[in-house]
Amino acid sequence: MFTGIKRRNAEKKAKKLAEAKERKADIARRQLKTFGKVLDTTPGARGEGELWWVKHYQWLKDCGYLLRTRYAPDWVPSWVGTNKTSQQCEDGEVPWVSHLLDATRISDGAFVILKSLKKSRHPYEAEIGEFFMTEPLASDPANHCVPIYEVLSVPEDDDRIILVMPFLRPYNDPDFDTIGEVVDCVRQLFEGLQFMHLHHVAHRDCMNLNILMDATSLYIDPFHPFRLRRTRDLRSDARHFTRTQRPPKYYLIDFGISRRYRPSDSNPLELPILGGDKTVPEFRDPSEPRNPFPTDVYYIGNVLREDFIQQKVGFKFLEALVADMVQDDPSERPTMDEVVARFDIIRKGLSSWKLRSRVVDKQENAVSGLFRDAGHWIRHLISMAKGEPPFPTPSA
Repeated sequence: MFTGIKRRNAEKKAKKLAEAKERKADIARRQLKTFGKVLDTTPGARGEGELWWVKHYQWLKDCGYLLRTRYAPDWVPSWVGTNKTSQQCEDGEVPWVSHLLDATRISDGAFVILKSLKKSRHPYEAEIGEFFMTEPLASDPANHCVPIYEVLSVPEDDDRIILVMPFLRPYNDPDFDTIGEVVDCVRQLFEGLQFMHLHHVAHRDCMNLNILMDATSLYIDPFHPFRLRRTRDLRSDARHFTRTQRPPKYYLIDFGISRRYRPSDSNPLELPILGGDKTVPEFRDPSEPRNPFPTDVYYIGNVLREDFIQQKVGFKFLEALVADMVQDDPSERPTMDEVVARFDIIRKGLSSWKLRSRVVDKQENAVSGLFRDAGHWIRHLISMAKGEPPFPTPSA
């Protein structure tokens, strides 16, 4: 009996091994058909998208931008010959997406982000970004469009360019400490979108993933581009100040589906382009031409609704304004000029105590909340003694 059981188990094991081998062979055949070669599946190995950057490593260096060692043509993984895994090593970190990669500007050591894109797919992105970099727009403090430092034309590929931009991080990471910090963030976002509309540009995708911040002054330690809470060498947590101590500037990014209109075109109508936020009412019938400016108002209003009003305690003062911004009928939504005017009145009505109050998650545990409250008010009593304002704003 036991002999029969062993035989059946052996047969099952052999069958599973054969199936796994066939799956691996099938993946290899598909990779060969798609990429012209079988990709390395070793943990920490460079993917196909990364190999494009490896190919252009020296050219980018000649242009003044140095990629990390992982992308050097002669790279040898640092964990080879050690007891470490790729996950424990900086050069084992894989980028989130293949068209974005960090680099160091050789001239001054500044960290930047390189964005590779095809002009045929996003013909206006570089043009709009460069438009906001012209004077006097570039020096206007209301300009919150991500700066485009340089546009590089990729050799041997007339359709591909690389945008060089500042190294930013998600607008809500680290967590906001006070209501006042959120209020200044909202002020900047409203101001930035109003600025774009004033110059006849509709963003068309100003969802939360397209809102970043310059955390240069906020962080004591430079952080890793793909493990944001760790230092660049991954050896420790990246230390940082609060936004009250070092107020950051927030930016709207990604002009891939943005459009610039003639000043005389007060009501531009065109078919909606579906962006990242699929809740936009205009998207229910994408065959009907729409004015994209009210859609922007919905987008930014929905960021506040989903990221703060629905998730955090203490933002009731935003509810009426946001409710108007996210109305189903675009014609009923306020313009960004009206949004900014109404928000300014709301902001001026908030007390210093309210602005210094802690941002509390609605799911927060009551016991841990007591400890966080104690630490928060100790920190802000010190902040008050130092004369730090409850409504932090970045220096010009």
